[in-house]
Amino acid sequence: MEDLNKKADKPVLSEKEKILREMMLYGNMLKTIFVIALPLVFYNGLSQIFKLADTFIAANMSAGVVSTVSFIAQIESMILAVGSGLSLGGSILIARSFGSGDLSKVRSQISTLFFMAVIIGAIILAVTVPGAYPLLKFLRMPEDLIAEGTVYFMLDITSIIFQFINTIYFAIQKSQGKTKIIMWGNILVLVIKTSLNILIINLVNAGLVDSRNGMYLLPMSTITAHLALTVIAVSSLSSKRNSLRISMKCCSLKKEFLSPLASLSIPVFLEKFVFSFGKVIVNSMCASMGSMVVGALGVSDRICGLSTNPMTGFQDAQSTLISNNLGNRNLDRALGIFYRTLVINFCFAAVFFIITGIFKQSIINAFAKGDMEFAVQIDRIYTYERLDTILISINTSVMGLLYGFGKTKISMILNMTRLFIYRIPPLFLLMTFTSLGTSAVGIAMLISNGLTGITAGITALVFIRKIRRGINKKESDSSL
Repeated sequence: MEDLNKKADKPVLSEKEKILREMMLYGNMLKTIFVIALPLVFYNGLSQIFKLADTFIAANMSAGVVSTVSFIAQIESMILAVGSGLSLGGSILIARSFGSGDLSKVRSQISTLFFMAVIIGAIILAVTVPGAYPLLKFLRMPEDLIAEGTVYFMLDITSIIFQFINTIYFAIQKSQGKTKIIMWGNILVLVIKTSLNILIINLVNAGLVDSRNGMYLLPMSTITAHLALTVIAVSSLSSKRNSLRISMKCCSLKKEFLSPLASLSIPVFLEKFVFSFGKVIVNSMCASMGSMVVGALGVSDRICGLSTNPMTGFQDAQSTLISNNLGNRNLDRALGIFYRTLVINFCFAAVFFIITGIFKQSIINAFAKGDMEFAVQIDRIYTYERLDTILISINTSVMGLLYGFGKTKISMILNMTRLFIYRIPPLFLLMTFTSLGTSAVGIAMLISNGLTGITAGITALVFIRKIRRGINKKESDSSL
C-alpha cells in the first residue's frame, strides 16, 4: 500500500510541459531561444519603461525626491541580492534536475528553496526596519535627504518578504521554461504599482497631499503590487493540480542539495550585494557634488536600461537552456545557445544605441521638467554612459554562459573587478585630479562598463577553450 501511495504521489509532467521540455533539449536552437526569451525580453523592456515612469513621477514631485528614491533603490538592491543569489543558484540546480528528468528531485528542490526564502526574508525584515537610520547614516546618505529617506526606506523595505517569495516563484518557473508566467506576473506588478503611483502624483498635484507625504505613499504601491503577486504565487505553488507543488514533507536539508546550492548562491549573492553596495559608494561620492547629481545618475541609469535591461531576458533564457542541456549531457548544444545569444544581444544593443542616441535630448528634457540645471547634469553623465552599450551586450551574454555552467565564482570576480578596479578608482581620480565635474561620473561609467565587456569577452574565450581541451583529452584517453 505504501508503494502505491508513493507511486501515486510521483510527479508527472503534463503533455504541454513535456513538449516544452523536449523543445528546450532538442528543438531548433534559435527558435527555442526566442520562444523562451521573448516573454522575458518583453517584460524587462516594459519594466524599464515603468521604472522610467516611476522616476518621471518622482521628478514631478522634486529633484530631491528623485535623489532619495535613487539612493534607496541601490540599498534595496543590496538586500534583494540575498534573494537573487538564492533564486539563481536554486534555478540552476532545478533546471539540471528537470533536464535529467528526475522530477521527484525537482519537487524536493522547489519546496526547500521556497521555505528557505520565506525564513530568510523574515529575518532580514526584522533586522533592517529597526536599524534603518543607522544603516543610511553608515552608507553616507546626504544629510538633506536622510530624515525623509529613513521613513521612505522603512516603508519600502517592508515589501522585501513578498519580493523574496516572488523571486523564488519566478526562478522555479524559469527553470522549467515557463517564461510567459513570469512575464504576466511581472506585468501585473508593474500595472498595479504604476497605477497607484499615478494616483499618488495626481493627489499631490491637486494639493490634497504634499510632496513629502506623497513620497511616503510610493512604497505602499510597491507593497500592494508585490503582495498581489505573492498571493498568486503561493496559490500556484501549493495547488494540488501542480505535480511539482511545494510541501514541507518534500523539503530536503541534506548536504547533497544545500552544499551545491551554497556553492552557487553565495558567489551570486556576494556579486550582487557588493556591486549594489559599490553603487551606494558611487552615489555617496557623487553626493559630494550635490544631491542633484545623485538624481542625475539615477536618471541616466534608467535611460541606459532601455537597451541593457531587455538583454537580461536573453541572458536568463540562455542560462536556463544551458543548465537544462547540461543536465541532459549535451555540451555542444549548451555552447551553441551561448553563441547565438551573443549575436542576438550584440545586434539588439546596436539598434537601441542608435535609437536612444536620436531621441537623447527629448528623453532628458522629459525628466528635467524644465529644470535646465538638472537637464545639464543628466546630459553630462548620459552622453558618456550610453557609449558602452555594445560592450555591455558581451558582458551580459558571458554572464548567462557562466550562470548556466554554474561558474558563479567567476561571474562574481568579474563584477567585483568591474566595480572596485574599473569604476571606483577612475571616478575618484577624475573627481580629485580633474575639473570635469559631473562629466567625471559619466566617463567613469564608460570606463568601467567598457573594460568589463572586454574582460568578459576574454574570459569566455579562455573558458570555452578550456572546456574544449577537457573534451578532447577525455576522447583521447578513451581511445587508448
